Amino acid sequence: MFSAWNWVAHGLYLLLNICFLEVSGGLVQSCGHIIPESPVLALGSNFTALCILNESCLDFGNIYANQIIWKIKNRVVPKEQYREINRTVSSVTFNDTSSLATPLTCNILADGQIEQNIYGITVTIGLPPEKPKNLSCIVHQVSKLTYPMTCTWNPGRHTFLDTHFRLKYRWPQENFPDCIPKDVNNSCTITDVQFFVNLEVWVEAANALGKAESDPLVLDPIEIVKPLSPHNLSVNSGILPTVLKLSWENRISAAVMKLKFNIRYRIIGDTNWMQVPPEDTASSRTSFSVQGLRPYTEYVFSIRCMKEDGVGYWSDWSEEKTGVTTEDKPTKGPPIWRIIDASHSPASWTVQLMWKALEPFEANGVILQYEVTVRAKSSLSSPPEKYSVNTTNLTLKLPNGTYEVTVIARNRVGASPPSVLLIPASNSKAPVKNVRTLPKDGKLWVGWTAPNSYVLKYVIEWCLVSNSSDCITEWQNEPGNVQGTYLKGDIKPFKCYLITVYPLYADGQGSGQSVKAYLQQDRPSKGPTVQTKKVGKAEAVLTWNHLTVDEQNGFIRSYTIFYKTIDGNETAVTVDPSKTEYTLSSLTSDTLYTVRMMAYTDEGGRSGPDFTFTTQKFGKGEIEAIVVPVCLAFLLIVLLGVLFCFNKRDLIKKHIWPIVPDPSKSNIAQWSPQVPAKHNFSSKDQMYPEGSFTDVSVVEIEADDKKSFSEQDLKPFDLLKKEKSTSEGHSSGIGGSSCMSSPRQSVSDSDEGEATQNTSSTVQYSTVVLNGYRDQTPVQVFSRSESTQPLLDSEERSEDHAGGGDSATQRQQYFKRNGGQDETNTDRPCFERTKQITPANEGDLVGFAQLQISGQSSQPLGIELEKNTQEAALSDVLQTSTEGQTVRPETVEGSPLSVDEMPKSYLPQTVRQGGYMPQ
Repeated sequence: MFSAWNWVAHGLYLLLNICFLEVSGGLVQSCGHIIPESPVLALGSNFTALCILNESCLDFGNIYANQIIWKIKNRVVPKEQYREINRTVSSVTFNDTSSLATPLTCNILADGQIEQNIYGITVTIGLPPEKPKNLSCIVHQVSKLTYPMTCTWNPGRHTFLDTHFRLKYRWPQENFPDCIPKDVNNSCTITDVQFFVNLEVWVEAANALGKAESDPLVLDPIEIVKPLSPHNLSVNSGILPTVLKLSWENRISAAVMKLKFNIRYRIIGDTNWMQVPPEDTASSRTSFSVQGLRPYTEYVFSIRCMKEDGVGYWSDWSEEKTGVTTEDKPTKGPPIWRIIDASHSPASWTVQLMWKALEPFEANGVILQYEVTVRAKSSLSSPPEKYSVNTTNLTLKLPNGTYEVTVIARNRVGASPPSVLLIPASNSKAPVKNVRTLPKDGKLWVGWTAPNSYVLKYVIEWCLVSNSSDCITEWQNEPGNVQGTYLKGDIKPFKCYLITVYPLYADGQGSGQSVKAYLQQDRPSKGPTVQTKKVGKAEAVLTWNHLTVDEQNGFIRSYTIFYKTIDGNETAVTVDPSKTEYTLSSLTSDTLYTVRMMAYTDEGGRSGPDFTFTTQKFGKGEIEAIVVPVCLAFLLIVLLGVLFCFNKRDLIKKHIWPIVPDPSKSNIAQWSPQVPAKHNFSSKDQMYPEGSFTDVSVVEIEADDKKSFSEQDLKPFDLLKKEKSTSEGHSSGIGGSSCMSSPRQSVSDSDEGEATQNTSSTVQYSTVVLNGYRDQTPVQVFSRSESTQPLLDSEERSEDHAGGGDSATQRQQYFKRNGGQDETNTDRPCFERTKQITPANEGDLVGFAQLQISGQSSQPLGIELEKNTQEAALSDVLQTSTEGQTVRPETVEGSPLSVDEMPKSYLPQTVRQGGYMPQ
């Protein structure tokens, strides 16, 4: 119970204590303070601060010095820097104030737990002022009677503190008020001073850490005056063309100060000033004549002044004024050069004379005209030719030779000295050597090695090389004692110039030596365009054109070719810049390649467009190596086939195209119904003409063979019967019916036969010739044709009308001789009638020839024996067989017809004796 009340009482005590502290102003005001209060400290010095606690805090709050904590800007200071002096005082020491920041606070731990701020101070750190240095003063003339003095000094280092400066001055026995600078710390102006009295001047600097004073300066203000510059300056031309007269006014009284002057001048447009010698203007004056100027030249003038003895300061330069000198005659002749064109005729020249306009300082006025004189050196007696021109060029046509040309420039005052140019017949003198160029300081320098002979002067000729414009020649002269110069024209970067140096001698000139040059190079504007000239299996010939001069922008040092396949690595090849063709080798056949080309100057390269090509699948000669053997093999096979066919021509001919007998060779062509043909069978050649038979059927019948004939033996004869039946359906108009029917009936029946001819595709011809046995004289017989093609009446009768009475008589006799027999025996079979005209001689040989042609002819033709003749022949064969005799027919090969004997057509034509001959 006692302990509980004890705790309550203790709490009430703390509450009352806190309220008391709040009413009294808090812990900071009541419990302690820090000394020194807001100190100003020198940077880098030592500093010690003390925190002192009040006795009241010891009794009520149980606060002691050992509970104090020091902080710098809320950062706890290490306890090693603390020192407890007694139970109410604690100190902290800083060996270097450069690490000290503001604020510095003193804090305690209330009841050992709560941190309370006791007190805090602001610490200012800086430097003491330095001694002002370099004190100087100047008196500026503001008007004719006002002369303020301004003094300046060096305030020294920055102090990080408020530092105040004062300009102090005094006479030896009198002080003046200090001059306090406004808004600056290094100058101050005293509004009025007195001349011819010495004045002592110094500067004082002060801040919280101390004071400093400059060294005193003792002077007379008249010695430091900067006067106003002269005004109302004017420039007037003098009597002489090289003199201008200046005049002005001074703004300071001569009684106060005597002055000296400086005069400067320059040619208008120039930036470099020239000055009149100072000793010429060292006395007081208000005018001066400037001499040694250029005639007819505009000048700019300015002037300034100062104390005559040189003590003090120069005034500012006056305003600028201009003036022009008068004209004078030109001081030198115009530089002259020539261009000779001998391309039209070697015997005459086209000479273009050129000269440069004189510079203003050389012309000394306005050039009115140029006088040109041309004198031939080979003919001194002839008068010279003179020309007056207003331009700077003249074109002449001169014979080939040596000439002396003089040019004079004339203005209003007079003429210039003549300029002389010798035009030799040839450039036979020694040339310069080792012409070289070098870009330098934005200009193009040209150098050369002089020849051994004495050179009067050099001519440097140059022109811009371009594809878009002509080469316009520019030139300049240089003295003979120099071996290099800068080109004076407008030389542009990235452009190519052709530079030529000519040495000129007193008696001629040397040939020019040329070199190309660039003031500045760049990468080419574009790359070369590459194309293929020839593409093979493993190589490709690439070709390109050189870049134009305008596209090069410098000297082309090399070309690089890049090529690759679609999925392969790129390969680079470097090519000499003089080449326009290159062969890529070791390529893959039948492959697509992409190629591009880069051109390089000294400043880099640029690539051209891509180009693609495909290599060939076969190399040169590979296709020929395959095709030629195949063709030779084919030709060999064809040749062997032809030889084979030639050797087997008879067999092939027999099976493929059998020989069709020419109907014009047939015996029926010589036969007429009125006059039968008289066959001459005196020889076998006539009886069996060549080509009459294509095939002969041979039948051998032994005499003692008593057997009856079989059907197989009689099959050839059945064929004859079938042909007979066929021929009966298509009776020929030539011989009528097979039993010697009237020819008129045949002709009338031709219409009926045409229907059969259109449907028939087979034409058969048969010829049967009965020869005598063993060279016996045969009986005259005639062959007939069973052709179904009718004879035209005009063709059948044409020769009858033309033949005369003899042929008609013969025909009548023939039919009378045979007609009676036919009429009396009309009822007899045809077979029997045939036997009457054909005697059955022993050994008679029956020959049969039959040819069948298959085709698309609409009118089949055929020749065969009549049925009577066939039966008679058959009976004769049978008779001879029964008598025991043997029939041995011979097979006759038909030979090919000659060209004259080849059939031309199968149309009916009229024959010589009135018969019908199909072709």
